[in-house]
Amino acid sequence: MGNTRGGRRKPMAQPKKPVLDVHVEDGVRLQKVLAEAGLGSRRQCESYIQDGRVEVDGQIVLELGVRVDPATAVILVDGMRVETDASKVTLAVNKPQHMVSTMSDPQGRATIAELVAGRSERLFHVGRLDYDSEGLILLTNDGELANRLAHPRFEIPKTYLVTVRGRVANGVGSKLLKGIELEDGMAELDKFRIIDQTPSETLIEVTLHSGRNRIVRRMFDEVGYPVERLVRTQIGPIRLGDLKQGRYRVLGRVELGTLKKLVDL
Repeated sequence: MGNTRGGRRKPMAQPKKPVLDVHVEDGVRLQKVLAEAGLGSRRQCESYIQDGRVEVDGQIVLELGVRVDPATAVILVDGMRVETDASKVTLAVNKPQHMVSTMSDPQGRATIAELVAGRSERLFHVGRLDYDSEGLILLTNDGELANRLAHPRFEIPKTYLVTVRGRVANGVGSKLLKGIELEDGMAELDKFRIIDQTPSETLIEVTLHSGRNRIVRRMFDEVGYPVERLVRTQIGPIRLGDLKQGRYRVLGRVELGTLKKLVDL
């Protein structure tokens, strides 16, 4: 009755996945695109291809003669997206206190636009820091990246250094990690760690993925420890590091690739 020996049915052959032809006749050689994106010399990039580390539009490319359209091809090296559009840029900015995180302000206050006044791109801010807060904020002219980073579906974690007055009582961290009720719903921290504590103040590192307005300040207000100083030190894989206040830097290839991978780009 069509059964194999032992009464088991022979498994049906799975249809082979069609091989996608990614070659564009009048395109640019793949190794040149990779080299111009900053991945190394042309010869190094040829090695990446021959080692099977390069993917174009979902297809691993092993041939050195393949040409692609840099404007449309989705290229990954070791699973990380390569930015081939030289016009797109993403900046890490260290926002000082008493500056708004928008590119303009109807009240005439200082804005982060002043920190990147020498750049010609039309930049969007990714997320916000309130007027009194400091630290890392991202600016980009990549609209799709900005939209995804801001979308709550991706829940990008953010890390802050929080300074409060006095010593923090036992149990406060557990309460914030468990979640507290605010006027716009429950809020919880992902991580809570006391960095330093004196009789006059406590320095705490916290991580959370919520992007709600003034969420860190409101949470600490709720548990009776108003924030004296708030500095954002990390957004996803991007760290503030030793970037000085009021300065910015262009994200490197690995940083940008990791950030894009986090939001499925």
